[in-house]
Amino acid sequence: MSNESTNPDLSFSSRADWLAGFLRADRIRLDTLVQLVASWSDPDARDDIIASLDALAEVVAQPRSVEGALDAGVEAVEDAARMDTAQVPIDKTHALRLLGELNTLAERLTRFDSGRRSVTMPRQRGPIGGAA
Repeated sequence: MSNESTNPDLSFSSRADWLAGFLRADRIRLDTLVQLVASWSDPDARDDIIASLDALAEVVAQPRSVEGALDAGVEAVEDAARMDTAQVPIDKTHALRLLGELNTLAERLTRFDSGRRSVTMPRQRGPIGGAA
């Protein structure tokens, strides 16, 4: 895997063969574990978290689980641990860097497509808020 980002913890990169890419967002994993452990310190929540993790472990252990069971199991753990939405805030600098990385990835993934369209951002028309 090649990752030439100036911020690899939040980045787009290409697989070595350029047939697929990756979005890396390490902050989501960090926040998930911190939220889980923070809720774990509450004895009442801990019992619910353990029960939810046990149920999730059963789903994961099944070779073919019921459709939607994995998502439901993960949501049960998130609910028991009172976790926030998995998101990473980005500012303008990160947005522009990520856009460049995503454009590079898109170019690599579509390099053999004969009917390839250019990947560009829509241009803003007028000032923010719609007033011209």
